[in-house]
Amino acid sequence: MSGKHNAAFLDGAGKAFRVDSIETKKPGKGEVLIRNRALAINPVDWKVQDSGYFLEEFPSILGEDVAGEIEAVGDGVTRFKPGQRVLAHSQFLFNKKLEQAGFQEKVIVPEVSVAAIPDSMKFEDAAVLPLAVSTAAAGLYQPKKEICLELDLPSTKPSKSGKTLLVWGGSASVGTAAIQLAVASGLTVVTTCSERNFGLVQKLGAKAFDYNSPSIVGDLIAELGTGDFVGGYDAIGTRESEMQCAQVIGSMGGGILSTVLPPPDELPAKVQAKQVLALTIFAGSNAFVGKSVYEDFLPKALASGQFVPAPPAEVVGNGVDAIQEACKKQKAGVSGKKIVVTL
Repeated sequence: MSGKHNAAFLDGAGKAFRVDSIETKKPGKGEVLIRNRALAINPVDWKVQDSGYFLEEFPSILGEDVAGEIEAVGDGVTRFKPGQRVLAHSQFLFNKKLEQAGFQEKVIVPEVSVAAIPDSMKFEDAAVLPLAVSTAAAGLYQPKKEICLELDLPSTKPSKSGKTLLVWGGSASVGTAAIQLAVASGLTVVTTCSERNFGLVQKLGAKAFDYNSPSIVGDLIAELGTGDFVGGYDAIGTRESEMQCAQVIGSMGGGILSTVLPPPDELPAKVQAKQVLALTIFAGSNAFVGKSVYEDFLPKALASGQFVPAPPAEVVGNGVDAIQEACKKQKAGVSGKKIVVTL
């Protein structure tokens, strides 16, 4: 493997992305090289761009959500071969290796965070999934001793468990993934979103409540009191959403709240809350979660239609030079969709 490809470089906090070439490296042991065909934009991308948080030096390359074709495989890779269509969760924010950042034409990714996609699936649709799926899985499946929900792992043939989960913000990227994974774990899901997104979350298998309703907390308590309640997942992460989730959980007798951002210091009695980090499902004692989701479940579930890309992709440009405008659009705010750039 030799040659170069284009990437979107960040030269400092608050600066615009600069497109330039970078050497195309060979994948190492347990790694694959992907020719990106679509990239999705997440709030973490523009937040890191603005603040420089997580970054140790410049220039850097950001980006986590990618979909494309396997171009080469490293030693020990057994699940993939060149030409195969995949989605992947790139890992730059974990290991700070530029070749493992998503905002470029080619990216190296550990095999463990790659899943095959069916020929019928568009790359731009597949690209909306990786970070959302990983973040949802971290909160749903990691152990209770780590203040996570420790649900049964997802299955292509789930059995109803009789248990119920609250997902706050079900139309958000992480929310749609959390709903689908929880349903695949046999749970009944109750979720909140705006009324205009009820159809989206209901198609994914959740019962929807309007989080703008002044009676939302009481309505949820009444609904959740009819089943075996296991806890909550806050896919929004504002102080208001976290406190409302915690209030519901406290009224149900206590339990665990997984959230995408740091929880408040003061919580109702018997409520434990923790911010989950997506990339923890691929390392150490929690690597079983990444394997279960990306290797055992997701490829089959995507092929059968059990798990669908959500929210819908909105393509805003083509090529790495479109990434800056895409981040700007994501920062301005989106609802019920995910911003994507094709390559």
